[in-house]
Amino acid sequence: MTKLRVGLLFGGCSGEHEVSIRSAKAIATALSTGKNTGKYELMPIYIQKDGCWQPSDFSQQVLESGKPPSLQLTDENNNDANTSLAQQTSSNLWQTPPQVADVNVWFPVLHGPNGEDGTIQGLLKLMQVPFVGSGVLGSAMGMDKIAMKIAFEYAGLPQVKYRAVTRAQIWSNPCVFPKLCDDIEAALGYPSFVKPANLGSSVGIAKVRTRSELETALDNAASYDRRVIVEAGVEARELECAVLGNDFPKASVVGEITFESDFYDYETKYTEGKADLFIPARVSEAIATQIQEMATQAFLAVDAAGLARVDFFYVEKTGEIFINEINTMPGFTATSMYPMLWEASGIPFDQLVDTLIQLALERHS
Repeated sequence: MTKLRVGLLFGGCSGEHEVSIRSAKAIATALSTGKNTGKYELMPIYIQKDGCWQPSDFSQQVLESGKPPSLQLTDENNNDANTSLAQQTSSNLWQTPPQVADVNVWFPVLHGPNGEDGTIQGLLKLMQVPFVGSGVLGSAMGMDKIAMKIAFEYAGLPQVKYRAVTRAQIWSNPCVFPKLCDDIEAALGYPSFVKPANLGSSVGIAKVRTRSELETALDNAASYDRRVIVEAGVEARELECAVLGNDFPKASVVGEITFESDFYDYETKYTEGKADLFIPARVSEAIATQIQEMATQAFLAVDAAGLARVDFFYVEKTGEIFINEINTMPGFTATSMYPMLWEASGIPFDQLVDTLIQLALERHS
């Protein structure tokens, strides 16, 4: 049996670079576990923070170290790799190693901008090689919070009230900005959340309770993105559901995240002990079923493929469920919510990775 060569693409130009390495390391382990060892051959390809692609030998060392390159890493000839990295910055930016031509299927484990927003998916599409996850449209809509909400609204999925604004409005003349804040206050009230439209892992997000906090948060969010979204705050439990499939997706059991901080920010997400996960979530069967149905509806609404994690707000007092967002390339470490939800649903990590690759082949064909 000929093994499929899996190009494990990780790292990337985003603030979630380190998380991507951790996700890739877990997937690499799964590809060398059980039945996968006879089906797949791993070819790791690491993308530096500056956009340079590294060959598989060097990329393997990054995987094994579990962190971005340092002076201790060496290239395939046991030379100091730091020198070769510096030389590539200007001459080989976004030039792929020759080994890329041998990849049979790509597994892009890139989180955030330049990896989860349709950009890398467009490149892989041009390569005419199957790849795991959503295509250009699904990835772009899943990353852009404003486009995502428009798609959810069209699909009839309930959401909290929100307003979309632009950097041009925020950084406008002194007469326009106060009126903008007046409109937001009247429409959403406090507390509310200010978010850049196209950043992941809660980067640039702020919870605001006063006019001065709103003004500061808008200015800060505009420094990250030219499009900003402001959402009404709601006192609710945060529930998540994993989706797996292509045209006929299936939903996992529902999980819940609890934490002490104001919201699920970057530090809370990636610092051990800052948040607790409950799988399955402690909700009624009726609520769980409703969330599972809404998760698959959201998946189809943005034209997602392969995998996604869909996040919800559950207002226990009223029984209302609001969809928050969809993540088309969620964290994929062994302790991330997405694989844990499928583990609880009867699909172990190594089988999940295998299924995703088969879904990529199916969609490509």
